Amino acid sequence: MCGIVGYIGSDNIKEILLDGLKELEYRGYDSAGIAILEEDEINSFKAVGKLKNLVDKTASFSTNAQGMGIGHTRWATHGKPTELNAHPHLGEFSYVVHNGIIENYQELKKELQSEGVNFLSQTDTEVIVHLFEKYYHTLQDPKKAFVETVKRLKGAYAILLITKVDKDRIFFAKNGSPMIVGNDENGDIYFGSSDAALIGKAKEVIYLDDGDYGWSSLGNIEIYNDGTKKELNKKPLIGDKVSAQKGGFRFFMEKEIYEQSEVLSDTIMGRVLDEEIKFEELDKSFFEGIERIQFCACGTSYNSALACAYLFERDAKIPTSVEIASEFRYKDPLLQKDTLFIVISQSGETADTLEALKMARDAGLKTLSICNVDNSSIVRIADRTLLTRAGIEKGVASTKAFATQVMVLWMLSLYLADIKGTMSREEIKGEIEVIRHIPKTVVVEDRLHEKIKRLSKRYLHGHGFFYIGRDIFYPLALEGALKLKEISYLHAEGYPAGEMKHGPIALADSELFTIALMPKSLHYDKVKSNVEELSARDATILAISPEEFELADDFIKTKHADHPMSEFFEMMVITQLLALEVSIRLGNDVDMPRNLAKSVTVE
Repeated sequence: MCGIVGYIGSDNIKEILLDGLKELEYRGYDSAGIAILEEDEINSFKAVGKLKNLVDKTASFSTNAQGMGIGHTRWATHGKPTELNAHPHLGEFSYVVHNGIIENYQELKKELQSEGVNFLSQTDTEVIVHLFEKYYHTLQDPKKAFVETVKRLKGAYAILLITKVDKDRIFFAKNGSPMIVGNDENGDIYFGSSDAALIGKAKEVIYLDDGDYGWSSLGNIEIYNDGTKKELNKKPLIGDKVSAQKGGFRFFMEKEIYEQSEVLSDTIMGRVLDEEIKFEELDKSFFEGIERIQFCACGTSYNSALACAYLFERDAKIPTSVEIASEFRYKDPLLQKDTLFIVISQSGETADTLEALKMARDAGLKTLSICNVDNSSIVRIADRTLLTRAGIEKGVASTKAFATQVMVLWMLSLYLADIKGTMSREEIKGEIEVIRHIPKTVVVEDRLHEKIKRLSKRYLHGHGFFYIGRDIFYPLALEGALKLKEISYLHAEGYPAGEMKHGPIALADSELFTIALMPKSLHYDKVKSNVEELSARDATILAISPEEFELADDFIKTKHADHPMSEFFEMMVITQLLALEVSIRLGNDVDMPRNLAKSVTVE
C-alpha cells in the first residue's frame, strides 16, 4: 500500500525523494506528493495518478541548500484520490505524511474543529499535523508537542513530520506500519517504509519497533519508546532491491499471503462503522429498482463471486447469479433492467470481463465494479466502483486480491441487507464485529506455516487432488484447487462435497489426495459423512478443521469460531500456504508460473 520516504542532507533533496518514491511504486498508489523544507521555506507538490505526473509538476523546481524533505505515495482509504487528499498534509507551519489508519481520527477531528481548526481534506492523516500544532502553541517546544501528539493517536501508523519551528529535524513515529531510518557515511539521514527506498543511499539502517518515536537531524538519530531513550541498533543495508521489495520472503506470493492482515484492515477502513457499513462511493438511491444481482468474472474473481453469492441471498434476500465472463459473452444472455450487474477484476483490464461489462452497459443495466486498480478500463466504464485496496500484487496467483474481493462483497451484502431491511440492526452489528476480527484471523502463525512446510513433502506425487467443501466452502475449494494448479502444475479440482458420490468418487484410491474443508460452524456433519465415504475408498485425506477427524491421514487444526466467514478466511490462508509450499518443493517459479499472465487482456 502507501509508501513513505524522508531525507536530511545537502544532496539534491527533490531527486532523492522522487527516486525513493519510485522504488516504492510496487506497493501500489493513486497519488503522490513531496514537501521540502529549505532555509525558511516549505515547498509542497502533489499529483494524482502515476509518479511521472509528480515528476513533471516539479520539473522547474530545484533544491540547492542543506535541508530536508518528506514524500509519500498514497492509496486512497479515507477520501477519494484527489490532490487535496494526497500527502503531505499541511497545517499553519508543518507538513506530515502517514501510512496506516488513525482509528480515533473522527473524535480528534471534532475536537480540533470545535477549537476553530479548518480541515482541507477528507483524510484521517490531517488530524496529526493539526494536533501537533495545537500542542506546539501550548508548549512552545516541538519535541514535547510531537510526544503529546503521538500519545493521542490510536491505530496503526508510520509518520514523518517537518515543521518551520524546528528547521533541523524530521519527527517520526511507528506503530503497526513499517518504518526504517538510516544514515550514510556523511551523516545524511534517510527514511523509508521499506528497504527498497534506501538501497544505494543509506549504509546502515535501524528497523523501528512498534511504539518507537523520535527525531533526527543531520548526523543524529534519537529514538524513544514509552518515554525511554533507546540504544541505536544499526544494521548494514542489503544491496538487492528486488529482495528488499520481497521484505525477506522467498517469493512475492509468500509476502502477499502474509500481507493479507494489513490489506484487509485497509479494505474495511472507513467503511465499517460501529453499527453500519458505509461506502462513500455508493448511495441508497443507486439500488432503487434493483431486484436481482448478476456477478460476472473470471478465474479467482469468479470464485470470490461464487462464494459471496451465498451471502447476498442469505443476508440481503436478493436473487443472485454468477456468470463466467468468457461464457457469458456468447450465450445471448437475457439482460433485465432490474438487475445490478457486478463485475470483478483484480487488474480492471480482464478482456472477457470488460466486454461483458460493455454488454450490460449497452443493455441499460446499472453496473458496479469491484476492482483493485483505480482508473483502469473497467473502473472507467462502470457506473460505480468499490476499490479493494489490496495494493500491487506481483505474484501471478492471486492471494490478497481474492481476500479483499471477498471482504468487499461481504460488506456489500450487509449494506444491501440494511437498505432492504432483511437483517436487524443487532444482526448487522454482530456481522460487523466479526468483520473487525478478520484481519487477526488471517495472520500467519509460525507454527502453522512450519506444519504446512512439513506436510507438503507428502503431497508431491499421486494422480491428483480433490478439494471439497459445502456452501461458501465449495467456492473456497475451487480457489484452493486453482492456486495449486497454477503454481505446482499438479492436477487439482474443487467439488461440492455432496457431489462426490455422483461420479468423482470413482477416482478415489490411495494416490488421490483429498483436501477436506470441514468447518464446525456450517454443515460439519454433512461434510464429515462425505469425507468418510472417500476414506472408505482409501483416498488420502488432509482434513482442515477445528475438530479432530480420526479418519484423516493428515490434520491441520483451525480455531473454533462461531461464524462461517471466520473459518472461511482462516482456511483460505491454509490452502494458499499449502499450494505455495508444494510448489517450492517441486522447484517451480512461484511468482511467474509457466503459461500464465497477471492480467489477461486477450480472449
